[in-house]
Amino acid sequence: MAVSGGPDSTALMHLAARWRDRAPGGPRLFAATVDHGLRAASAGEAEEVARLAGALKLPHRTLFWQGDKPDHGLQEAAREARYGLLAAEARRVGASALALAHTRDDQAETVLFRMARGSGLAGLAGMSAETTRGGLVLLRPFLDLPKARLLATLDAAGLAYANDPSNFDARFARPRLRALAPALAREGLDARSLSRLARRVARADAALEAATDRAEAELVTVQKSGRAISGSAFAALPDEIALRLLGRLVATQGREGPVELAKLELLLEAVLAALALAPAPFRRTLAGASVTVRKGQVLVSTAPPRRLAARIATNSSAEKAPVLGKSGPRT
Repeated sequence: MAVSGGPDSTALMHLAARWRDRAPGGPRLFAATVDHGLRAASAGEAEEVARLAGALKLPHRTLFWQGDKPDHGLQEAAREARYGLLAAEARRVGASALALAHTRDDQAETVLFRMARGSGLAGLAGMSAETTRGGLVLLRPFLDLPKARLLATLDAAGLAYANDPSNFDARFARPRLRALAPALAREGLDARSLSRLARRVARADAALEAATDRAEAELVTVQKSGRAISGSAFAALPDEIALRLLGRLVATQGREGPVELAKLELLLEAVLAALALAPAPFRRTLAGASVTVRKGQVLVSTAPPRRLAARIATNSSAEKAPVLGKSGPRT
């Protein structure tokens, strides 16, 4: 389990140890703390976690985020580094699951954070109580519990915990959203309602994914050059299903990582416009994939590396362009 020393994760470690003691023969438990090296107090907080873990008879290890830290996107980079270190530690001890202490309050912040950044339905569904990342099962047993309940649990047990000042640092987006929570709650947008929204969106998202599964199975053919789909069948799909299907094909054939939703939406508009104007030629690239409309089909293939593509384009232009010689242009 991931234990930072804050109230939520301290409660997680305390309650997990109680569960183990009452149900012998269950899974073995390990605790790990990531010291990001961003604050002078972090080393002492990790030592306090190790002390409490020892008292609870839990194996514990402190992991260190080493190397240069980015000037921008620090919290996002720290989050990715934390998951990487915890996943590596899970593999080292042979753990198949990682327990995280996210609460209903964290879920509400996540929904607001993603809403502010224009997320689609998958993003607005928030976090899942159980999901898989890189072969490791992520468990969030407190996702439906308010943070106040965990604080009350710690107070009743007489357990101390740390408060990370970065959680209140207005330079970062999440603390700014956290500061808005009381005003939003007065308008009905409290953690309970935002978490309920996330559950409803997750339900709708699952239904749309199932519909996209069917469309992919029924309409997409695998060719040597990539994945193809009939243009008329693609144009007849509901826009959301067409968008998701196109995103899957681009992700499958591409080589440049996740596809940005806004760029994918623009690509879908362009593909549908090209289909309506057939037989006009059409070719676009996105995230390392090439999307072509030709002969009544939409073909998604792997685009050549950027340098090679640029060289091909340059050579092609040079072959077609007039060359200025002593006697004038010649072709």
